[in-house]
Amino acid sequence: MVKVKTFGEPLEVFRAHKELDELDARVNAFIRENDVNRVISVSDSTTVEDGSTIGLIRVLVYE
Repeated sequence: MVKVKTFGEPLEVFRAHKELDELDARVNAFIRENDVNRVISVSDSTTVEDGSTIGLIRVLVYE
C-alpha cells in the first residue's frame, strides 16, 4: 500500500543549512522507526509569505 507523509520546517534567515539537516534527520528517523522498505518519492516545496520563503514542506511517498 502506498502511503504519504509530510514534514514541515520553518526557515529562518541564514540558518537554512542547519534547518535542512534537521529536516533530513527527522525524515530519516521516520523511515527507520516505521520500517519503511521502499521510498517511491521525496519532494520539497517552499512556503511563501509576502514574497519571502518562510518554510519548507517535504513529502515522502513510501510503501
